[in-house]
Amino acid sequence: MTGAKVGRAVGVDVGTKKVGLAMTDPLRLFVQPVGTYDPTTALAELKRIHSGDGIDVAVVGWPLTEDGKEGEATRMVNIYIRRMRKAVRGLKVVRQDERYTSEEARSRLADAGSSGQVDTMAAGIILQEYLDAEGHEPSSAGNVSGPSRSPSP
Repeated sequence: MTGAKVGRAVGVDVGTKKVGLAMTDPLRLFVQPVGTYDPTTALAELKRIHSGDGIDVAVVGWPLTEDGKEGEATRMVNIYIRRMRKAVRGLKVVRQDERYTSEEARSRLADAGSSGQVDTMAAGIILQEYLDAEGHEPSSAGNVSGPSRSPSP
């Protein structure tokens, strides 16, 4: 590890009605769930985390279409990112491809015998994939990493 500053990263899974949040420990070794909230309450939770623990980066799920294009969902997430940046001044935001994370979250929850909070699990998966890719070759599409999973058959 270099002398670079490492701080908490927060994963954000934005939906039309709910926002899932997950965060790392200060050394970014572990991802833990925070919860699922309505969009306004999620902003308040991000402010609370930032004022208490600090947020070095927010990793937001970027909902590309199946063929990797931006669409209505990415426009909605961009609007929410603007709201996040207004709520938490100076917030660094990275967009992470979130294709298939909800399906993977549902599968993991089912395997664990839980119906759980899919949005929170998806936020954790988005954040973990970002951490796994950190330090590897940079993305060529505006901080959006490519998919590492495929859709369920």
